[in-house]
Amino acid sequence: MIFGRSERGKPPVEPVTLKILVAGGFGVGKTTLVGAVSEIRPLRTEELLTEAGRPVDDVSGVESKSTTTVAMDFGRITLREDLVLYLFGTPGQERFWFMWDELSEGALGAVVLADTRRLEDCFAAVDYFERRSIPFVVGVNCFEGSARYPEDTVRQALDLDPDVPLVLCDARERESVKEVLIEVVQHAMECAAGRRQAVPS
Repeated sequence: MIFGRSERGKPPVEPVTLKILVAGGFGVGKTTLVGAVSEIRPLRTEELLTEAGRPVDDVSGVESKSTTTVAMDFGRITLREDLVLYLFGTPGQERFWFMWDELSEGALGAVVLADTRRLEDCFAAVDYFERRSIPFVVGVNCFEGSARYPEDTVRQALDLDPDVPLVLCDARERESVKEVLIEVVQHAMECAAGRRQAVPS
C-alpha cells in the first residue's frame, strides 16, 4: 500500500458510521447481543445485583441473573467495508431510563429486544421510540424453554404498527444478531426515504 491507496490502486473507503440503540426490559439479553456481535471488546457497565436493589429489580423469570447494566453497553460491528455500526445498549431498569435521551441522540434506529415470557417489559421501549419517531425493529429473543408464538400474536400483544419489522433472533448468535441489525438499517433507511418524499419540494 502506498500512502493511503489500496493495493489495487483504489483510494481507501471512508466508512459511514451509524448509531444503533439496543433497548428492552431488564434481563432480556441486550448485553449478550452487543457482546455476541461486537468486533471489539465491548464496553460494559455491569454491576452485581444486591439485596438493596431487590425491591426495585424484578428478577421474575430471570432468577439466575446476577448483574445489571447501570449505564450502557457499547460495541462496534463492520457490516460492509463502507458501513460501520456503533451499538449502544440501554439500561433496562426504570430508575436508569433518564439516560435514554442522551443515548438516543443521533441514533439512526433501534432494536427492541423482547422476551415472550415477559412481553410487558418491552412496552416502555416501544413507546419511547414511537413517541420520538425513531425507527425500530422488534427482535424476539428466543430463550431456551420459552414458548414460541406466531408473529401476528406477538405483534398484536405489543400493539405494533404494521410497518414495524418483527424478527426472531438468538442474542447469543453472531449471525442471528447481524440479520437483526441489517433489518434495522434497512428499515431506518426506508423510513428516511419516506419522510423525504413526504416533504413538498
